[in-house]
Amino acid sequence: MITSVQNPRIKQVRALLHQRQERKERALCVIEGVRLIEEALSAGWKPDFMLFSQQLSPRGRSLLHAFAAQGAEVEEIDPRLMKSLADTENPQGILGVFPVTPTPLPPPSHLQFLLVLDQVRDPGNLGTLLRTAAAAGVQAVLLTPGSAEAYSPKVLRAGMGAQFRLPVHRMDFAAIQSLYSPALQFWLAEAGQGTPCWQANLLPPLALVIGGEADGASSEARSACPHTITIPMPGESESLNAAIAAAILMFEIVRQRKTA
Repeated sequence: MITSVQNPRIKQVRALLHQRQERKERALCVIEGVRLIEEALSAGWKPDFMLFSQQLSPRGRSLLHAFAAQGAEVEEIDPRLMKSLADTENPQGILGVFPVTPTPLPPPSHLQFLLVLDQVRDPGNLGTLLRTAAAAGVQAVLLTPGSAEAYSPKVLRAGMGAQFRLPVHRMDFAAIQSLYSPALQFWLAEAGQGTPCWQANLLPPLALVIGGEADGASSEARSACPHTITIPMPGESESLNAAIAAAILMFEIVRQRKTA
């Protein structure tokens, strides 16, 4: 049993939880909690190692057995140490260090529905956007520079495992245009201007571009998008939360394609 805060694995988990650069350089992330780790297992992700404490449920212990059968190292740690490591308020007694292995992007010729998140910096919003994109059948999500990190602890929790099933990649707009224009129509979501979403033709293959919460879309995004789309709002609000607006637009795309 690991009991010391000086244990190398404990130090590694702490660094990965709290240092973005550490996660980037090592291409590792920490996945915590039974539900998220179940999603990782289902998607075929394999951990470098797993840590657990005695309060782990039988459901959680079955995960340990599954990973151990794959050859992963599994170690018990002191419950107080688990609580000090955990990024959640009520830790379930299980976490793992996993290599980040994004799902490959589909070829441009196979894409019908791409989501581009341009400088979306809020981790909770990004996780919600990824979760919604997976539910709406988005085929891939691209994050431009300045967006939050898809595999940080907060984004993983908010995404509820969407990152394990959905291709999520970081790419600037020059690369995005090089890959996907003119195969896709680029639609930029705007507050108060553009084609109302109920009137826009969203049947052709497209990329939906969502700008950041504070400053909206970048100049690169605006120049890349010949089409703008808006959500009619009869109330007095000027705009919607980025994740809420994107959800409405994504499911309008779903609606149009289901009823065409």
